[in-house]
Amino acid sequence: MKQYSSFEEIDRDLKILKLQTQIDKEEIKLTIEEVKDSLSPIRVVGNAVGAIMQKAIVLKAVAKIFGVKRVVTSSK
Repeated sequence: MKQYSSFEEIDRDLKILKLQTQIDKEEIKLTIEEVKDSLSPIRVVGNAVGAIMQKAIVLKAVAKIFGVKRVVTSSK
């Protein structure tokens, strides 16, 4: 436990703690806003479409590299 020799030291540490608390609150607010933005419907749909397109490109590239051809069957 820290021992203080004057009220000025106590006041100084209290001010520092108050400022640290304010900084922490602002960081929490920013984090909440970032989470809200990342969960917005437009962003979620955009991420999903991007992931699907990325997988389609990878599958196409793999198919091209290994010479895999798509087989289409028709039933008559």
